[in-house]
Amino acid sequence: MPSLNHYLVLSAVLFAIGTAGVLVRRNLITILLSIEIMLNAVNLTFVAFGRALGSAEGQIIVFFVITVAAAEAAVGLAIIIAMFRHHESLNPDTFTLLKW
Repeated sequence: MPSLNHYLVLSAVLFAIGTAGVLVRRNLITILLSIEIMLNAVNLTFVAFGRALGSAEGQIIVFFVITVAAAEAAVGLAIIIAMFRHHESLNPDTFTLLKW
């Protein structure tokens, strides 16, 4: 049976993958997905600590984080689509000026 340390290591690996995706990739959709991976790593940490401590607070916080992540994804995708229609590129370097 996995212990708390196993879950925390997995969460750290997921967070590192998300961080690398944000820093290395040059596509806005990939960056948004990397941020979602980072949020899921934090969710895993909350659930693991809640399970280790025997309380449900970790799962309750995860439900709030999931709703915020869904709203962030919807708004982020809408902004990305609007920027793509205007500049016809998903490279974040082309969006140096946010003046329309």
